[in-house]
Amino acid sequence: MFFCASAAAWPWVAQAGLFDDKEARQAILDLRKQLDEANEEHRLKQADLNTRMQDELVQLRRILLDLNHQLDLIRSDLARQQGDQEQIVRDIAEIQRRQKDVSQSVEERLRRFEPQKVLIEGKEASVDQEEKRSYDMALSQLRTADFDGAILALTAFQRRYPSSAYSDTAKFWLGNAFYGKRDYKEAITVFRALVATAPNHSRAPESMLAIANCQAEMKDLKAAKRTLEDLIKAYPNSEAAQAGKERLAILK
Repeated sequence: MFFCASAAAWPWVAQAGLFDDKEARQAILDLRKQLDEANEEHRLKQADLNTRMQDELVQLRRILLDLNHQLDLIRSDLARQQGDQEQIVRDIAEIQRRQKDVSQSVEERLRRFEPQKVLIEGKEASVDQEEKRSYDMALSQLRTADFDGAILALTAFQRRYPSSAYSDTAKFWLGNAFYGKRDYKEAITVFRALVATAPNHSRAPESMLAIANCQAEMKDLKAAKRTLEDLIKAYPNSEAAQAGKERLAILK
């Protein structure tokens, strides 16, 4: 009788395993689709930026060519005439000044498009100047406890720069913004996303500790204990794990 009951249960177990496997594959496909869409959006924005930069460069080169042409005309006229040399010299000086101003303007505009080196969590990375400015502005809102503003700014930053070197760190601060707003469910979602996508990130242990804190705030002490135990197991040598041990002792 035992053998028959086990045999009858087996197809259901196999079907459950197949169902889980299909869900996992679908989740992977959905994640790949989201990543492809984000990469395509980034590619289109970069292409648009390159096009605008090229158009601006073409316009500035035309101005330079026009100024050079005017300079050539003045020089030719100077060679043909011995007349009002002082005026011609002043004209040449003015054109040269304008040419220098345009050249400086070209260099300044090009520098705005050049990436710069920054330190992110102790590691050097290359980011666009506008990208850095947007990130810094979002953090400044968080530092002044403008949690709603920080959430909007960090969310917009992630949409605009999905492949940014700041991406994982931005998730961490977004989670903190939700925590500061006492939106613990959203904070947990963001912190878990960071741990899942970047388990080796320097902020991953802190994110797990933050998850436990959110769960404790929500009075889900059982989940908080489990999260702290997972933290200690996953990152035993981290400062967050040490803090987690102290918090776990209190919860017990």
